[in-house]
Amino acid sequence: MHGKASSKDQRTKSNINFTPVLSLGTTMKQYSLILFLSSVIVFFTTTTATTTLPASLSSNATFPALIVFGDSYADTGNNNYLNTIAKCNYPPYGINFEGGTPTGRFGDGEVFPDLIAEGLGIKRTIPASLDPSLTPQDLLTGVSFASGGSGFNPRISQSRSALSMRDQLKQLKEYIEKLKQNGGEETADYMISKSLFLVVAGSNDVPSATAGNFQLDVPSYTSSVIKLASDFMKKLYGYGARRILVVGVPPFGCLPSQRTLGGGLQRDCDQNYNDASKLFNSKLSSMLDSLSETLQDAKLVYFDYYNSLLELIQSPQKYGFEVADRGCCGTGLIEVLWLCNKYTTSVCPNISAYLFWDGYHPSERANRIIISKLLDKSIPMLL
Repeated sequence: MHGKASSKDQRTKSNINFTPVLSLGTTMKQYSLILFLSSVIVFFTTTTATTTLPASLSSNATFPALIVFGDSYADTGNNNYLNTIAKCNYPPYGINFEGGTPTGRFGDGEVFPDLIAEGLGIKRTIPASLDPSLTPQDLLTGVSFASGGSGFNPRISQSRSALSMRDQLKQLKEYIEKLKQNGGEETADYMISKSLFLVVAGSNDVPSATAGNFQLDVPSYTSSVIKLASDFMKKLYGYGARRILVVGVPPFGCLPSQRTLGGGLQRDCDQNYNDASKLFNSKLSSMLDSLSETLQDAKLVYFDYYNSLLELIQSPQKYGFEVADRGCCGTGLIEVLWLCNKYTTSVCPNISAYLFWDGYHPSERANRIIISKLLDKSIPMLL
């Protein structure tokens, strides 16, 4: 199954009660899953959270867990525990997160996995899989294996000392074993088959190819990356994943840092990078369509991040943004990671007016608008 987001920006706020209700139609597997999740019922029923379920999503369509793979757009803190320079667990990152705490998320606040989990009523935020404070209850509702700097090409991950996609799959295997230890094999298998798998990757592969870092032209290199991405999806399926949501790459040429590096004196969007993004996304979408036809009982849905973000960039005032070509941190021209810090850079006076937090990552407010589109259009196609 294949779907793309529309530009519609509708979000319905609702408080969801997740207390399970047994009925005569409840199967033994469903009953077992309810018992398996009972230890986290208290968390769900005593925590009031504002969520954003679209009207088309029925109240019994909740995914038991959100399991995440990818790069900095989906990393919720894993790089904190790696020997890598791709970290942001310091101010001013996290300035809009709970308590203004820098958690290692690549932005001013919540990122894609958090907002999707919140919108689906799964839980408030998604923890990093490497967080040593993880509890068994955290595992029951999902974690993020994503690592900033990662890519489908393992050479990309290695060059940044990030968790490769292969490493992330190894962590998934360990995660499933823990589920089996806690609730039994049948229950764990059922839970994995019903959970939502989110893949947000490619944002390091495509720019590297466009910059000429590999001895292949962009069409050839993107095809090789798509082959790696296809293999990754098949392995997810082999581990039991049946509902997989894949986010395309953004319009790299319109990110503040690339405008500065390749947009000329006027800092226009770099069309070469945008063309590479579109080419990759087209191949990614087609690959997912093909896998949906060959993998039994699997639903693989593509979300069009490129046009969702581009719409905000081209019509910022429509969404209440005043600045769409610079980040909020520092000059906004190129600062990202260690260049965005509390010692040498300042933060813009009104973060909500900026579409981008730093030179590469959108602000939490922009992410919320984008995820509302994903919830409205892509999620129903996975049910």
